[in-house]
Amino acid sequence: MKFIGAGARPGRPQVDHDAVFTIPNLLTVVRFMGVPLFIWLVLAQREYGAGVVVLAVMAGTDWIDGYVARRFDQASRLGRVLDPIADRLAMIAVAVTLVIAGVVHWLYLAALVVPDAVLLAMTLFFFRGHPDLPVSVVGKVRTGLLLLGTPLLVLSRLDTGVSDQLFAAAWVVLGLGLVGHWIAAYNYFWAILRKGREHKRHDGGTA
Repeated sequence: MKFIGAGARPGRPQVDHDAVFTIPNLLTVVRFMGVPLFIWLVLAQREYGAGVVVLAVMAGTDWIDGYVARRFDQASRLGRVLDPIADRLAMIAVAVTLVIAGVVHWLYLAALVVPDAVLLAMTLFFFRGHPDLPVSVVGKVRTGLLLLGTPLLVLSRLDTGVSDQLFAAAWVVLGLGLVGHWIAAYNYFWAILRKGREHKRHDGGTA
């Protein structure tokens, strides 16, 4: 089974519906709810093992909601907006939590936040809202790597006997994820710029 675009039916283009109460959107809400739970487990309880379980569930819902949406024709306009927001919120909130807990250096957080901050500023300038751009393959791979590397890093805090190996593996995966993060940001930068300029020209021509 392929992981990227899983559930898509050949010859049937994906249609974004107006539905709100769908299984994929419910799973996205679950991912949102996992963020404060992870923060509480790590910062208040120091329960790194339970935190890893929460991260695994969040990563699982990220894949499952896309599969269900494509397989059962439950893609929605709301989900198209909420899904990437949930991904960004999860990655940044988890990174902030791990910085506070002393698991990662603040430079890791900066490497995540700076590209997203630039893209957010461009989006607000050109569109005053969501730019409605398709998610790139690089972006999907980036998200998968970061969602895989983070629980490995948290696991390395546990006394498992292989903590050093988990720590090294985590940073290999996270390093690749950060490279993908910047490549995806570069691609989105130019996509937003091109679409934004067209949007401005269209508005100027119809004003």
